[in-house]
Amino acid sequence: MTPGFIATVNQLGLVEVGAVAGSRDAGEEKAGIDFDASLAFNPRSSLIPYARKGGVTRDLITPYGGDSIFAGLASVVDLSGSFDSDMQKQAALIVYLGERSKGSRAFTLQTLINKLDEHKTKAGKKAKKDDDKPSTEDKVMAKVLSGEMPLVVGVSRAADIIELIKVKERFGIDLVISGAEDALPIKAELAAAKVPVILSAMANLPGDFDSLNASLETAGELEKAGVLVALTIAGDSSHNVYQLRYDAGNAIANGMSREGALKAITSNVADIFNIKDAGSIEVGKAADLAVWSADPFEFSTTLEKVMINGVEVSTESRHDKLRDRYMAE
Repeated sequence: MTPGFIATVNQLGLVEVGAVAGSRDAGEEKAGIDFDASLAFNPRSSLIPYARKGGVTRDLITPYGGDSIFAGLASVVDLSGSFDSDMQKQAALIVYLGERSKGSRAFTLQTLINKLDEHKTKAGKKAKKDDDKPSTEDKVMAKVLSGEMPLVVGVSRAADIIELIKVKERFGIDLVISGAEDALPIKAELAAAKVPVILSAMANLPGDFDSLNASLETAGELEKAGVLVALTIAGDSSHNVYQLRYDAGNAIANGMSREGALKAITSNVADIFNIKDAGSIEVGKAADLAVWSADPFEFSTTLEKVMINGVEVSTESRHDKLRDRYMAE
């Protein structure tokens, strides 16, 4: 038995078919700091039962934004499939930096710094009139600057991450790096700055000049260096949340400890995003549990039972129904 796994950085419940624009609700060209994609979360998405088959009981769903570097707000949802699913809104602010098809990465980083500076200055001033009530953006940035809300930055290149560590030290923010394919050369710096990293254990080939040091050993090496690591799914992550345990198994095969891999999909995620009632099996927490036929990180192991908030939920997915339909005599 393990705690229910917690997936991260995907659009589960916000997309049904990636190639069908009408079923995609995680992105918006005009999105900004106050964009809350969870308003479109569909707990009855066919992708959710399939994710549960992999022992995943909660998920950090994230917007992918638009023209701005600020993609919007992430939320933590349970995968019970209920319309009154537990939801932790404003779990993090999502920002995307790094390489650009047009323009300079320096401009986007400067945009982030300027926005933090602007709201730090604004927070130091008292409102002169009752009409000067804080906007949603003001409230979000106040939480980021106070360290109450993590700032998750999607970035890969080591040099960019070093600059972000300087930003963390300057403003005292709770910085989380997502992607981090180039993190190996700066693992000591990440550990010293206490910056958590969310990465794919399967990112082993450079897809661009920002990820030249991508390696299957990254998760294990970061763990050994003392970095708090969470694992996510690369590529079409919303449709493949089910395979999170397989990716964790591959991380173990390439140097991560078994305990570290389990924490990277349970308690570490809970710690990073302040999820107080999940991520571990202990008194006072929600009974999000997965029962396995054997070691969950072995490919041949099957899920026997899964519970969310102490209630057993079905492991039947659309895939099972299609199998039964087309294999019937």
